[in-house]
Amino acid sequence: MLGFYDYTVVLTYLSLISASTGIIVSLSGHGHPYIGIFFLLFCGLCDAFDGRVARRKKNRTKLEENFGIQIDSLSDLVAFGILPACIGNALMRVSPMIKQLAFDSDSRIQRGIIVGVYCAALISYCLAAMIRLAYFNVTEEERREKEGGARKFYTGLPVTSAALIFPFIMLLQFITPFDVTPAYFLTALVTGIAFLSPFRIKKPGFGGILILIGIGVAEFVLVLIGRMLTKG
Repeated sequence: MLGFYDYTVVLTYLSLISASTGIIVSLSGHGHPYIGIFFLLFCGLCDAFDGRVARRKKNRTKLEENFGIQIDSLSDLVAFGILPACIGNALMRVSPMIKQLAFDSDSRIQRGIIVGVYCAALISYCLAAMIRLAYFNVTEEERREKEGGARKFYTGLPVTSAALIFPFIMLLQFITPFDVTPAYFLTALVTGIAFLSPFRIKKPGFGGILILIGIGVAEFVLVLIGRMLTKG
């Protein structure tokens, strides 16, 4: 079979499986955005360790290394680009504000405009994620030839930050009486711009990664508790 299937790519494959499942659930008629958030958080957990696991294999061939870089970015596009957009689609389905605009003809026109703006924000977000990941692949290949070793700085906001940003926005729904749907789509637009912005961010070390994982676990628990309480 084409491809590689050793332990260095398992987490990347798991991330893609989680993202694909989250997309299917979010786009299904009964899919709820909070279910998609759980899959997004799991993708973030896989991404936190996939690079470290891959680098532990010292005898990787150039082909294996390049394959790992490519599938990591392809998986990230699905997990942190497409999945948040699908969660946004599910959020529009359950949004009280959008539901209220479906009763008379004038409101339906207003609803169509709002939904169109929201969809444009999601499409822009996906496009920004794709451009950033493609640019990262090209520049990473050049950097490895010149410098070697692991990257110490990121240029622009990494797409993987979506794993913490969007769950935080969804958590706001549990502490505010207002519909967070507009905030979600505004965040998607701003995050997409940040993906392509030229500012530099220091790549977190192992301690920083553990802190980010702790934040992700806290978000997972809080979303789970919030959903249980609101269902109850």
